[in-house]
Amino acid sequence: MASTASTSVWWIRRDFRLADNPALRSALDDGAVLPLFVLDPALLSGARSARRAWLAVALRALDEDLRAGGGPGLSVLRGKPWNVVPRVASDARASRVHIAADFGPYGSRRDARVAEALAGEGRELTRTGSPYAVAPGTLTNKSGQPYRVFTPFHRSWLDHGVHDPAPAVRASSADWLAAEDRVDLPETDPDLVDLAGEKAARARWRRWLGRDSEGVSDYPKLHDVPGADATSHLSIALRWGHLHPRTVPQDLATKRSEGARALARQVAWRDFFADVLWANPTATTEPIHAEYATMAVEEPGDSATAARHLRAWQQGRTGFPFVDAGMRQLRAEGWMHNRVRMVVASFLIKDLHIGWWHGADWFMQHLRDGDIAQNQLNWQWVAGCGTDAAPYFRVFNPISQGEKFDPDGRYIRRYVTELAQAPDEHLHRPWETPDGVPAGYLEPIVDHAAERKEALERYQAIKS
Repeated sequence: MASTASTSVWWIRRDFRLADNPALRSALDDGAVLPLFVLDPALLSGARSARRAWLAVALRALDEDLRAGGGPGLSVLRGKPWNVVPRVASDARASRVHIAADFGPYGSRRDARVAEALAGEGRELTRTGSPYAVAPGTLTNKSGQPYRVFTPFHRSWLDHGVHDPAPAVRASSADWLAAEDRVDLPETDPDLVDLAGEKAARARWRRWLGRDSEGVSDYPKLHDVPGADATSHLSIALRWGHLHPRTVPQDLATKRSEGARALARQVAWRDFFADVLWANPTATTEPIHAEYATMAVEEPGDSATAARHLRAWQQGRTGFPFVDAGMRQLRAEGWMHNRVRMVVASFLIKDLHIGWWHGADWFMQHLRDGDIAQNQLNWQWVAGCGTDAAPYFRVFNPISQGEKFDPDGRYIRRYVTELAQAPDEHLHRPWETPDGVPAGYLEPIVDHAAERKEALERYQAIKS
């Protein structure tokens, strides 16, 4: 491995970009830079094919961006980070390893172990920037405590403002190094090649911003309509760091429209949930409101009926078209429209009475944009047990939600092909079709009205 008198390691985790990357800028200030990604078995074990496939393409896209400047590209190694990172830093004679701070429970523990291992060799783990517009722990209430409700957090977020982006890095302007023992990049899915990476994310974002219809101006009225392609699809780009989240409010600042404010508010929600998890690290598995831990749930491991219901939900075979469309979209695309995410989550928790953590685990396995803070805290929001939670007695009706947000059935027909020819008047209630449920589809697995009543009784039991 070639090296210079002054070198550093840029350890990439969820910041797959060269633009607006404070950690990379900090590394370049040290001299020559070795860009490193570690295939961490602890993280790979919880990711199914959708996230692994996106990771493979993201790695290749960043490798190509780095090679465009004439360098050796990205060094990818396998192993536990606290073993791999210090070894690479030692081989490169790097005095510092640069990262964007990770505030998640596992990420914080991992980085602490890496920092300790580096310190033992006289090296330093340097944290610069974060994957958030406003990093967790920055904003506190008047008592100096983390916020537990979004609205005051949002006011503070707006008052604080978002820093300007860091200067972009041209690959040709840097002196890049490579690890001698790096492994080959994973094989990529050709269908994803043009979708992942910084350039693709930036181009897609710019196109959406420039739309005359179904773009930012129509966002307030269409973002809840899954049949319209009216959402920004930013969640994947932000999760992988193809774009820094502060790009969003900065690009929206000149628009001064209701749609621009509504979308910027979503960035604040993302920061809020990260802040909540940072302050409550056990929220990955435990309810924020402790009394919900005593609520009666149907456990798939103990009940054949619950196990059957969980499988039906996972496979999009519940007999409720709007729910089934969402679950099939998840399996097909590794993504699901946000309105539908709330409906399918409510159905699992309040119609099937299965614990929210089972749904959160399924989402984390299958979502390309799977992010532990956003995922777990959104599930707790639907369950009613989280910070700033929706009341537990708010039970989404899986039929009327479809009728309201997919009135023409465009979304349902796209994913539930058995209903593609179903008449409009029976699409959301196919069991009412005079000739019976269309071939290949099925009767509802539960009675929503009865299960809503049961859910409310279980809620009252823990409140009494």
